[in-house]
This record gives sequence, C-alpha cells and structure tokens, in this order.
Amino acid sequence: MVRIPAGVYVPLFRTTKDPAQVNVAAFLLDAQPVTNAEFLAFVTANPKWRRSQVSPLFADSSYLENWAGDLQPGDRAPLHAPVVRVSWFAARAYARWAGKRLPMTAEWELAAGAGYTRPDGKNDEALNRDLYAWLARPVPAVQADVATAKPNFHGVRGLHGLVWEWVDDFNTAMVTGESRADSGLDRDLFCGAGSVGAKDTSDYAAFMRMALRSSLKGNNTTSSLGFRCAQSLPPEHE
Repeated sequence: MVRIPAGVYVPLFRTTKDPAQVNVAAFLLDAQPVTNAEFLAFVTANPKWRRSQVSPLFADSSYLENWAGDLQPGDRAPLHAPVVRVSWFAARAYARWAGKRLPMTAEWELAAGAGYTRPDGKNDEALNRDLYAWLARPVPAVQADVATAKPNFHGVRGLHGLVWEWVDDFNTAMVTGESRADSGLDRDLFCGAGSVGAKDTSDYAAFMRMALRSSLKGNNTTSSLGFRCAQSLPPEHE
C-alpha cells in the first residue's frame, strides 16, 4: 500500500448546504487495483462469493462472467489483470476479508488528482493525454496486466487508464440531467451528466466518474469496473 498525504478535495458538485471543500486525512491506498489472482484467493476462502453461489441480492447475473469457472479465472481474466465484473457488495466483502476497506470518494479523487511527476496533475499534459486516450477507447475484451499502468506521483498505478473503480460512498453521487431510457446496463452507466452547479466544467473525466457512480446500484457489475482497497492511519501517523 502507498501512503497518500493529507489534502483537500473540492467536490465536482455541491449544493448551498454542502462544504466548498473536504479535508482528507492521510491514508493508505493499494498501489494497484485488486487482481484476478487476489480475488481468486478471496472466493476460494469464501464460497458464498463464488460465481455459482453468490446471492442475486449482492451481485447481478454478470458477476465474474468473464471467469472460466468458480475457481478458474481463465484466459479472459489473466491472473495479474484487474478483477472486473464485481459488485460493490463483493468488493466491500473482499476489503473486509483483507483487513482493509474501500476508499471514500474524497480519498480516491485526492489520490487520483496527482500527476505523474507532481502532486497536482491538473495541468500534467502527459497524464491528461493518456487519460483522454483511454476514455476514447472501447473496453478491451481482456484487461491489461496491472504492471503496465504508469505510477503517479504517489506511486499508485491504474487510477486512470485501466478500469473504473468502486468507492465506498458511490451512492452519494449527485448527477443532474441524465437520461436512463436505454435498457442496456453498460450504456446506462456511462450516460452524460449535466453541468449545473459544477465546480469545474472543464474536467470531463471527473464528470464521467460522477455519472458512473450516480447510476450504479450495489449489486451491479460491468466489464470495466473493479476496485482497490484503502486503510485509515492512526491519528499519530496522519
């Protein structure tokens, strides 16, 4: 895990009742997304989270559907690629099993705000070029090895450019002006967001993340949604 220094997160959206910024204490964050190999260890130790046994209340019908079997990730889910097709419930269960937790939105966004070579990546041309190139590409049939992701200033890989990631408080996202008339889940999840009340209307990638989070349910799974874990630091180490 990597220590992320304390900082300030400025929410993309806020009402008059919400704070203009959120102070984030220092915390630990996984250096890379959870892989198929790591999730395999989890479902091996916890049979109720295997594909054939998971409750539909906690994962939809696409849960781990790219795996060859309950305990066989297979060719479409390389061991060192990020695990996808996992629900929020499954991600949270994995984190607890590992003695960790899911990051909060403010924590994830603070860590993801770093550039490749500096703590503030807003004007990092290389990062923005890579990020928007990734957003423009179709979801690959097989995810890439986590080691292929370039580390950011903090040494964290894959916050941008591998997969979307669950956060603990995903369902607090507020997005206005979206349309969910389509019945296809993946299309619905990546719908556009209105910019009314936005703090920075130029941050397209942040709008995409907010739109995704606001459209999710806890049992949803998609072909490009994974997760990583976080840990709080004792006050004396913050």
